[in-house]
Amino acid sequence: MEAAAGGEDGEEPPREARVLGSELVETYTVYIIQVSVGSHQWTVKHRYSDFHDLHEKLVSEKKIDKNLLPPKKIIGKNSKSLVEKRQKELEVYLQTLLVKFPVTAPKVLSHFLHFDLYEINGITAALAEELFHKGEQLLMAGEVFTIRPLQLYAVTQQLLQGKPSCANGDAKTDLGHILDFTCRLKYLKVSGTGGPFGTSNIQEHLLPFDLSIFKSLHQIEISHCGGKLIKGLTSSKHALATMSVRFSAMSMKEILVPEASEFDQWEPEGETSSCPVTAVIPTWRTLTTLDMSHNSISQIDDSVKLIPKIEFLDLSHNGVSLVENLQHLYNLVHLDLSYNKLTSLEGVHTKLGNIKTLNLAGNQLERLCGLNKLYSLVNLDLSNNKIEQIDEVKNIGNLPCLEKVVLSSNPLSIIPDYRTKVLAQFGDRASEVCLDNTVTTEKELDTVEVLKAIQKAKEVKYKLSNSDKKISEDSRLTAASSKSNCSSLTVRPSSPSLPRPVSSSQEIICEETVLASSFLQSSGSTPTDHTVPQRCFEIPNSRCKNLVIAILLFILWHLPLYWIQAKSMEVVVIRVRIIQRKNTVWCLTPATPSSCLLIRIKEALQVILEPQTKKMGILKWDFTKEIRLLSTALIQTLGHLTT
Repeated sequence: MEAAAGGEDGEEPPREARVLGSELVETYTVYIIQVSVGSHQWTVKHRYSDFHDLHEKLVSEKKIDKNLLPPKKIIGKNSKSLVEKRQKELEVYLQTLLVKFPVTAPKVLSHFLHFDLYEINGITAALAEELFHKGEQLLMAGEVFTIRPLQLYAVTQQLLQGKPSCANGDAKTDLGHILDFTCRLKYLKVSGTGGPFGTSNIQEHLLPFDLSIFKSLHQIEISHCGGKLIKGLTSSKHALATMSVRFSAMSMKEILVPEASEFDQWEPEGETSSCPVTAVIPTWRTLTTLDMSHNSISQIDDSVKLIPKIEFLDLSHNGVSLVENLQHLYNLVHLDLSYNKLTSLEGVHTKLGNIKTLNLAGNQLERLCGLNKLYSLVNLDLSNNKIEQIDEVKNIGNLPCLEKVVLSSNPLSIIPDYRTKVLAQFGDRASEVCLDNTVTTEKELDTVEVLKAIQKAKEVKYKLSNSDKKISEDSRLTAASSKSNCSSLTVRPSSPSLPRPVSSSQEIICEETVLASSFLQSSGSTPTDHTVPQRCFEIPNSRCKNLVIAILLFILWHLPLYWIQAKSMEVVVIRVRIIQRKNTVWCLTPATPSSCLLIRIKEALQVILEPQTKKMGILKWDFTKEIRLLSTALIQTLGHLTT
């Protein structure tokens, strides 16, 4: 690419124009011209009338020979022989003009051959004239100024060559207009192309350029450039607040510490090191936003030490496989690591102490165990990962500030009742969490309450099973005696004595058998018509009874949706609902015996299931299995509550 900038010892690169061919467009012929300046080439298309207009202006402005251009033809102007002859003559004409103007082409010729788009002198002259007319207006408006890497390359080469700033004698094209504008500009965008630029062979991402001419930048955007070829960016450290470098970098270091390659050991300014250092690098003191997405970065290297004020960091669409070195960014609150190669989040809380927004979408995460201590986290995106288990959500379920969670496009999102099962992991905060950008509905919250109750029951059962292992020898003997008494099934009227806890699963089964058989009798029976086992008891506390009846009736209310969950229901209810159905009001007093309570359950089954059975065309419903299961659940519930 250096050949395009200048020949050896600062000489101008050779320039050439060749007419490669022609093509017929409607009723006229267009000639295809290839222009070469050093190693840069591009094509231009013109009809003969364009050549004629060019020649008229050059004759008027530069006094060139009138007869230099081949004459017009009226008859047979599109004939093959004439076109081939004219093609050669036009090539000679262009070559003659390039020889006549070896350094700087006249403006009209520069536009004709597209020097203002692809050639160094033409580019800088066109840019200088544009800023002469619009520069002050652009600065006053405070708008983002867009420039191409090729234009920056041209300005850089002009400065390196040390030529007069106004080579063609036109004050409007003076290079000083560019330098005056750039030293005051605050918002810059350098936008290249992914392939050849225009009709040329110029690859803008291979062009070096210097940004040190910009002295007051507050914001810069760079895309499709060569990260290692960018010079002078660090000269804006004192003022730059926002920087975006995309489709350009292989590492963070080549942008943040380009001088690091010159030193064996370096340290940020203000830090002390026990090791000998060869350089102390100034930090980016005002930089708060850094976007280095869509690059080829594979590591969060130690160059982040130089950006201690960063609040927003975007490293999405890279190849990062490990979260590291971010502990140096004490002010970081927004981090985007989406679409990288992360497989683990182990210990991530030690590096992201104050994070509020974290985007981890599009990685390869299966577990969330590293997120459970990010107590300041508000927004979390985990979509498009490999999370399969609902239990993994427990790692974020206790985060006190979390409001928005995205788990879509994970394997767990196809689990039945996925939303309610995920929301249940947030406990009392389920109503405050927005899952997958959808507000939680009241119906979902009702379902969550049931799932929470079931989970609580499992936890209590687990605790009780552990405590059973620590029971003394005397308690075990008492339990064995109770089992023996139960097997004899001595039946006597219900006693008002205080309840005793159920001590074993066998005892529960015995009581369940007797109670189930009593429920199979006529539904019109009164509590005094039934006999109950010796262990039946009164409910000592109306609040406990209301809790129990509320959870059981709540489950019945939603049959058959929650029936499967009801089979494992044993102990608690978080949310108490007062049930009224067909003018049936459930009222309990402290003296209501458990047998009466269970008969009320049977009546509830009949009242609630009757319309459902009719809808399904079932004439008679056998409640034996349902009553047996509910009886067991209730007995265990009362036993646990009263102990």
